[in-house]
Order: sequence, then structure tokens, then C-alpha cells
Amino acid sequence: MRSHYCGQVDEALLGQEVTLCGWVNRRRDHGGVIFVDLRDREGLVQVVFDPDRASMFATAERLRNEFVIQVSGRVRDRPAGTINDNLRSGKVEVLGLELTVLNAAETPPFQLDEDNVGEEHRLSYRYIDLRRPEMQHNLQLRAKATAYMRRFLEEDGFLDIETPMLTKATPEGARDYIVPSRTFPGNFFALPQSPQLFKQLLMMSGMDKYYQFARCFRDEDLRADRQPEFTQLDIETSFQDEAGVMGTTETMVRGMFKQLLNVELPDTFQRMPYAEAMERFGSDKPDLRIPLELVEVSDLMQHVEFKVFAAPAKDEASRVAALRLPQGSDLSRKEIDDYTQYVSRYGAKGLAYIKITDVAAGRDGMQSPILKFLPDETIAGIMQRVGAENGDIVFFGADKTGVVNDALGALRVKLGLDRQLLTSEWAALWVVDFPMFEWDNKRWNALHHPFTAPSCSVEALKADPGKALSRAYDMVINGTEVGGGSMRIHEADMQSTVFELLGISAEEAEAKFGFLLNALKYGCPPHGGLAFGLDRLVMLMTGSQSIRDVMAFPKTQTASCLLTSAPADVPAKQLRELSIRVKLPESTSD
Repeated sequence: MRSHYCGQVDEALLGQEVTLCGWVNRRRDHGGVIFVDLRDREGLVQVVFDPDRASMFATAERLRNEFVIQVSGRVRDRPAGTINDNLRSGKVEVLGLELTVLNAAETPPFQLDEDNVGEEHRLSYRYIDLRRPEMQHNLQLRAKATAYMRRFLEEDGFLDIETPMLTKATPEGARDYIVPSRTFPGNFFALPQSPQLFKQLLMMSGMDKYYQFARCFRDEDLRADRQPEFTQLDIETSFQDEAGVMGTTETMVRGMFKQLLNVELPDTFQRMPYAEAMERFGSDKPDLRIPLELVEVSDLMQHVEFKVFAAPAKDEASRVAALRLPQGSDLSRKEIDDYTQYVSRYGAKGLAYIKITDVAAGRDGMQSPILKFLPDETIAGIMQRVGAENGDIVFFGADKTGVVNDALGALRVKLGLDRQLLTSEWAALWVVDFPMFEWDNKRWNALHHPFTAPSCSVEALKADPGKALSRAYDMVINGTEVGGGSMRIHEADMQSTVFELLGISAEEAEAKFGFLLNALKYGCPPHGGLAFGLDRLVMLMTGSQSIRDVMAFPKTQTASCLLTSAPADVPAKQLRELSIRVKLPESTSD
């Protein structure tokens, strides 16, 4: 029905006849000559209809926004003074010779160039919203990214293998979506939170290199970068160590950024231990574009009389850290109050600070309500350690280590963005040497998942689980974790030990993971892998603020689909077939 896309029409086609199909983006009547901006996924082109073709002109007069039309015409230069350098077709136009209305359209619920359309309204009419150039660009880039990664992996010998969508519930850190079985009344499948165990079984099956763009499901509270269903690029390899997995995936991401964004990422991504990332940046996904760091000052605060600092300084589970903002002494009282309110979201009880006018003058060259609680030697030690200069402000966090890291880590990022301190457009690194476990609620929990291999022996793991490090690694770009993985446990005794430390009894392990434990007995190769959050990666590449802006049909914050009104009731007959009876929670009133 067409010879070219609208966005492909340019000077190379001058004098030629083309046939185009698309949507009327805008229609303008200029004194008897009608101009139509015709739009398809590749862009816009201006079509001109002259009144000397009466029948066609009459049809053009009836055109309205979002009519679907077919136009045949001749490409010619635009008149002088009407060139649009923002369009590939901006130097030419198409003189309409034939016009067919393929479908009329009612007035759309919103105009595509409106900036103040609410997200709920956009999601309710997603098929209209997806016509916007921004959304067209996002989904096209997503398709190009998946195509690039697929080609890269296949050229490197990876096999695209599908894993089941109906499977057994396994602990992955979130609630499962469950699916009732009609043929086994009272029993349920679970939708996969990830293909973790199946891809490990594929390595045990001798497939060597596996990948899959896998749909995953997690029934958890949502944020801007989370959805109940999402896509990850899942990768697993045999007979490779961490360096091999990281090297392969790093090369893939570097090449993709270069080809699709013309962005040069570093030849080798920096490796940073988890402990260093937490100490310096308060985060296991630090944004290295921001040149601010947390500085430990607990040792300087242990003997001050101010208990707000002294108590956490003496507590092994707490810390006192400082964050210097260069030339930040111009912050107003209101701005500091706003930042205090901001860190309170992360559990901070306050935000102490010192403004510095003259470092050399000591306390006389500084302003702060806390100065009266600090001896001169403590003030001097802090200023020296943080590298304070005239005009700076130094913020402090004093609390449990997790609270200080969360609060000052978030403040570091906010200050960097608010003050426009970014030193580069892109920064990538690997965070490595994660703890194997974290202590919570009087028990050990796996920091990643219970199939992650530790970097020590079974004996060392049993002797001191809290000090054990895992062979895990996360790829971080611009403060966003875009992919995470690890070497997996490939020996039955190590897997049983990890289950035991996690409080999973032998009986429970057999019931939940018996198939895995059994498979480990029959010659399991060393293996490891990584999963990229595709939605999050494309969100980063497009500069979008939410993964909903890079997904065709996302859910809302409440995990509902406004377009289809899902989830919805199921007929009673169908529930009976599934041996299910619905009992809604009782409503409560004051």
C-alpha cells in the first residue's frame, strides 16, 4: 500500500512519485491550499493539496486529526522560507495527486502534543499514547536493543531456550502469582519470578551457553522501576568464572551503547567491592558521575559529649559519616530544612551541618548549631579528613549504619543533581564481593538468592557465615543496577549447607528443591550467569523516568491495567471448575 515511510522522504526522492500511508498529525487550510502533516512510525512529511483537483481537494477538506489516509504524490522542494531543519523531510514536501481515506477517526481523547495529560488518562487510551513520537522512539529503541543483544549472544554461541511459565513456587524474595490447576484440584502453579533454577538445570544438561528474553512475575509493591510483569535478558554459561561472564556481558553492553546511542563507555568497567561502595557512597549502586563521597568520622566522634554523635560512634552496628558539598555554604535555611525533610524519608532523625567561611579560623570561621558540642581538635580533624575549603558545607549522618547509608547516600545523589555536579554523562562499574548473607530477624537471609556460590569453603562458611563473601556481581550504570548475577553453587554439599544456614530444613529443601539437589548429584559443571532488567536498561538508555514509558502495555502503581480493566471478576462456573471459592475480606469501618 505504500512505497516509503513518511520519515524516509527527503531530497534524494526529488521529482519521484511516492505512496505514503499514515495518520493525519495536523491539517492546515491556507487560503485555498491545504497542508497535511502525515505521520507514521518513522516521522512526518508535509503533503500539499491544490484546489485544481476538485474531488481530491474536497476529500482533503474533510480530513481531521488521526484520520488514516493513503496519499500518492510527487516529491518537490519546499518554498523558500518554509524549510524545517528539525525534520529529515524538512526540505521537501509531497504534492498530493491521489488521496484515499482508509479510516475516519473521532476526536481523540487528547492531542499527541499535549504536555499535561495525566498518566492514568494516557494508560486508559494507551493505543493513542503510543502514537506519540516519544513513545514510538522508546519502543523502537527497545526493539533495536533486544535485536542487538540477541545477535551478539548468538554469534558468541549462546542458545535461545525457553523455560516454563507454569512452574512451582520457589523463594525468590517476593510473593508469587499463583495459577490454579483444574486437573489437580486444590493445587497451584506459580508464574516464574525468574528462570533461575531452570537455567541452572540447562547447564547441568550440557547446553553450555543459554539466553532467553524471559517474562517474569512478582507480586510486590510497585515503584517507578518495578512492574508485576517484566522482561529480563537471562544468561547462563558453563565452564566460565566471574571474569568470563562479566567480560562477555560488558562487551555486549559497550557495543550496544556505541551502536544505538553513539556513547563510548569505558574500555574496562571499574570493579568496586560492595564494602567500599557502601562506605564511600552509601549505596551498592553508586552513581559515579557525582563527585561527592561519604567520609567516615566515627573515630573522631567517640569521645565528644554530644550523645547524638558519640553513641553511634561507639556502636559497631552504627556509623557517623560526613558529606562535604563544595561551595555549598550558600544553601539557605529553607533549602537545608527541605534536605532534612528529604533524608527523613530514609529514617534519618535530623541533618546536622557545618557551614565553612574560613577554614583557617577554626570554629570562628564556621556556622552551625552543633559547633558548641565539638572540641577544637575534633572540628580540625573533621575538616582535614573531608578536605574542607572555604565556602563549603559539611553534612553529617549519625545512626545505625543502614540508616546513615540510605539517608546520606540518597542526599549525595540529590545534591549532585540539584547542584548540577555531574562530571560525565555516563558512568559504569561492577560492584563485586557482596556479603553472602545478611542478618535479619534473628536469622540469616541470602543477600541475592540461595543458589549463589560463596567464595569460601563449606567449612569456612559454617564457621563464620557473617564474614563470607559471595561470587556475585552487579552491573551499575549511572546509579542504576541494570544487571546482576553470580557464580552458582554446583556441589550438593555446599547447596545443602547454604540451605541449612538459611534455616531451610532437609525436609523442606527436599520438598521445594529436591529436583535441584538430585540433579547436582549427576555431574554438574561449574556455571554462572547474569540477568539484565531489560525494561530498566531501556529506561536508562532513553532517559525515561519510569519503566512504564518503555513498555507497550504497562500496569499502574496498583498493578492494574486501565486499558483492559484487568484484573477482573471470573464467572462462578469457571471458579467451580477450578475448585475455588472466593471469600472477600470483610470491610472495616471506624
